[in-house]
Amino acid sequence: MHKIGFDREKYLALQSHWIDVRRKQFGGKLYLELGGKLFDDLHASRVLPGFTPDNKVEMLAELKDDLEIIIVVSARDLARNKIRADHGISYDEDVLRLVDGFRSRGLYVGSVVISRMAEDNSSARAFKRKLEKLGLRVYRHYPIKGYPNDITRIVSEQGYGKNDYVETSRDLVVVTGPGPGSGKMATCLSQMYHDYARGIRSGYAKFETFPIWNLPLDHPVNVAYEAATADLDDVNMIDPFHLAAHGEQVVSYNRDVEIYPVLNLLFERILGESPYKSPTDMGVNMAGHCISDDEVCREASKQEVIRRWYAAMVNEKQDQLEPTESDQIALLMSSLGISGDDRPVVAPALRVARTTQAPAAALELADGRIITGKTSALLGACSAMLLDALKTLAGIESSVKLLSPEAIEPIQELKTRHLGSKNPRLHTDEVLIALAVSANADPHAKRALAELQHLRGCDAHSAVILGPVDRAILRNLGVLVTSEPIYSTKNLYRKR
Repeated sequence: MHKIGFDREKYLALQSHWIDVRRKQFGGKLYLELGGKLFDDLHASRVLPGFTPDNKVEMLAELKDDLEIIIVVSARDLARNKIRADHGISYDEDVLRLVDGFRSRGLYVGSVVISRMAEDNSSARAFKRKLEKLGLRVYRHYPIKGYPNDITRIVSEQGYGKNDYVETSRDLVVVTGPGPGSGKMATCLSQMYHDYARGIRSGYAKFETFPIWNLPLDHPVNVAYEAATADLDDVNMIDPFHLAAHGEQVVSYNRDVEIYPVLNLLFERILGESPYKSPTDMGVNMAGHCISDDEVCREASKQEVIRRWYAAMVNEKQDQLEPTESDQIALLMSSLGISGDDRPVVAPALRVARTTQAPAAALELADGRIITGKTSALLGACSAMLLDALKTLAGIESSVKLLSPEAIEPIQELKTRHLGSKNPRLHTDEVLIALAVSANADPHAKRALAELQHLRGCDAHSAVILGPVDRAILRNLGVLVTSEPIYSTKNLYRKR
């Protein structure tokens, strides 16, 4: 069983209480910017073991009668087809997934905002038309010259005043998006500007898990957040406004610190004075109070930084990029005193690859046992690793073959003779289907299938860059997989 370092129930109680307190502080309408993910915060679940990906949405569901959601996506992210790494889907696809996810939980999605909209952005215009045909209300927010330093322009008709005003019908408006940099805070501030012009009382608060303000700047949990946002050039920092106002060192990050003067001025124009003395004051994050085992969270966060480093190197290899992001994460690893060798599954995978001179993989079970897989004529390395892991979990003798050659060969023939595949080896999806079919008659296969749930949260490493099928299957099983930035072939064309 994986170790727990976070008290989920305490978090739900504390977080809901302080959001309610903040609502009452402002009265009227409250725009609650949600940093990070609302119902699938996989990063938080990895660095705070015990935090479940749906923690936040469970809490907000209790307020659903007073709550509506605005989803914000950046037109620039749409133009470059930005991919959400933890799900392997583009941001435009993720907007639709978020809408479906919220609706399935009884939460009202009022509208979508496309931020940083430019007339020459054909991808954003096409996505707007698509959303409107699907029955969603779509609003446009535009780039502001001099943002975020020209405060006078920003808080004027030439700034926020140019943006569409989002019509809302409920008092608690949660503003979220597919990922960081979507424009969530700017959307909240723009709404407050327009509310003020219409004589509507409204306020703003931030519900963000990371960085955790009451943990040290160099705590691995906070360093892991910096690694996760390395592509955005986000930097954790001591909140200078909080230090000046309260004499207390707390952690914020550069974008919040940069935008604070704008928010402060906006509050002053609306209320006569700002209720917040610092970016940290804006937040309602109680996560730091709910860490039950600091050492568990420290170790989990160090492993997350290493995973981010491998992911960056693979991305740079695939896109032929300079190692800017991976070098930045490597510096963070040095600050924590860790390296790729501190990932337990790396050395076994590379050792098997060297021995066999072929792709190999390794997986660490919850009890620390390492299972390796090698490439054979019948199975790819990840498929072999997966079958051996299931056998080990089910207590099945290693000599037992869960899939006989007679069961595998017809699938290989189908792949190569009729489906145009040049690789006869079974991928993980094909192995699982074959195992499921065999389970009807083979008790060993049935026992092995029952162990799939115990792979969630396990770490794995591949000696080569994984193809899209194996990568997706392992991700869906909840396996935290990394790869060496090395291709298994010299082909120029590769599926992503």
